[in-house]
Amino acid sequence: MRNAYLTLTATIAIAAMVSVSAHATEPAANEATITAIANSVATSDRPEEARKLDEGRKPAEVLAFLGLEQGMAAADLIPGEGYWTEIMAHAVAPGGSVTALQPEQFYNSEKDGEAWSAMAQRAPGIALERYPFEAFAYAADSFDFAIMNLNYHDLYWESERYKIPLTDPDAYVRALYVAMKPGGIVGVIDHVGEGNDTRALVDKLHRIDPAVVRADFERAGFVLEAESDLLANPDDDHTKGVFDASIRGKTDRFLMKFRKPR
Repeated sequence: MRNAYLTLTATIAIAAMVSVSAHATEPAANEATITAIANSVATSDRPEEARKLDEGRKPAEVLAFLGLEQGMAAADLIPGEGYWTEIMAHAVAPGGSVTALQPEQFYNSEKDGEAWSAMAQRAPGIALERYPFEAFAYAADSFDFAIMNLNYHDLYWESERYKIPLTDPDAYVRALYVAMKPGGIVGVIDHVGEGNDTRALVDKLHRIDPAVVRADFERAGFVLEAESDLLANPDDDHTKGVFDASIRGKTDRFLMKFRKPR
């Protein structure tokens, strides 16, 4: 009964927030979709560590805004520990799937494999595929939906410690464009930053100017369909690194919805 009440409450809240969050003309997600996404977040066997992130990440509101639907073939790009992967797997079922595309450099131990196997048992329809960070490519017209959460800036990052070489963000986004089906949606969430030297900004603060992301995607052929202030925080002054204890988990974040033209 409690889970049903929480789902109903979340559904009402999501519908209200999605309807007022877009800066572009965008039809609200239908009630069935909103309910399915809320149910996926409320799934009882999600790890407690993931649940603790829900308040700051607003996963149900974000996915409803972006337009995730049942039956979609979705991708979680640079998925970390799979927070979005698991939620999306429940939301696209039945008939859908989620592919977690993880750089080899971010997959380091047998423990990672065990965690992903356990997730796939909790949420069927998940596949984990690995690739070299600097050489992303995928089969054409594979995905209806993809999400990048707090990691697009890493395409401008270079790290000897983590074996991340100099990477070409344009090449990555062009490959992503190929991988998306016509009409496919890509949602991008990242930490707001300010500065003309993107690589220096990323190296110092792990932030990125939203205008850089928009330009990168539009150069590849994507169209910016909508933006949302769901994850904005006006109290973040953009001068601190995202791992600073005073702002970690509460950074000012932008949310963009791109679409590959049909």
